Amino acid sequence: MDVMIRTFHRYSCREGDRFKLSKGELKMLLQRELTEFLSCQKDPELVDKMMQDLDANEDNELKKKGK
Repeated sequence: MDVMIRTFHRYSCREGDRFKLSKGELKMLLQRELTEFLSCQKDPELVDKMMQDLDANEDNELKKKGK
């Protein structure tokens, strides 16, 4: 779990709020940390679809939830 949180913060601190991932930060995280996962996907819109599914309040950011 600690690794996941540190990885989130490594990318979320690049733009704006360090507790949120922008779409660009999410894409960078997936490209660098989950290379094999992305390379196996056939859908070029995968990151957009993931963002839509995960972005509950539709502000184009993913928030790290607290405890």
